[in-house]
Amino acid sequence: MKVLGLFAGKARPIGPKNALSGIDKRPVTSVKVDHLGITDDIQVDKRFHGGPERALHQYALHGYETIIKRHPLLHKRAIAGSIGENISSATMCDSNVNIGDIYRIGEIEVQVSSPRIPCWKIEEKLNQKGLVQLINEQQITGWYYRVLKAGAIRLGDDITLIERPNTNVSVASFVKQHFDKSSSVASLRYLSDAKGLDPQWQEKLLRRIERLD
Repeated sequence: MKVLGLFAGKARPIGPKNALSGIDKRPVTSVKVDHLGITDDIQVDKRFHGGPERALHQYALHGYETIIKRHPLLHKRAIAGSIGENISSATMCDSNVNIGDIYRIGEIEVQVSSPRIPCWKIEEKLNQKGLVQLINEQQITGWYYRVLKAGAIRLGDDITLIERPNTNVSVASFVKQHFDKSSSVASLRYLSDAKGLDPQWQEKLLRRIERLD
């Protein structure tokens, strides 16, 4: 596995109200990463993006392929980096990356903390309604990392899986259970117990379990 793309952005207006957003990322050849992510990258809405638990975002090329199959006219717009991710790799995807996975990427070490649940800005960025629903239904959300070791990443750097503490909690399966209203208490508890899961996600799942008990 290799770093195929690196992306960072500044705050730019998006949507009919020209709301500032960091979704418009641009390709770069190398970045410096600390515990909050790429040092020259901006996340505007800190409720859903950024912070130590969502320091870096990776999106799979498979996700773009799925989007283009449904919306062929997006083939020139739905390309790596276009929905705000920081990292792209050819072979990693939501079904083969697990919550809690620890990877070495270049000089840094990161841990998968949660899926990235899409918002309206993706539809505005690609000018296509219905993408949020499609991304959720197809479990192609991408994922967030927390940074365990700071350093630099460069295009072409190796991505190496160091540890997989949760062998059966892929990002895709997590998202599927999250949106399945019929998910059992046992399955939700299994997700909430996943090692390395973002504490906010754990709290969200526990509140849902309490309502079901």
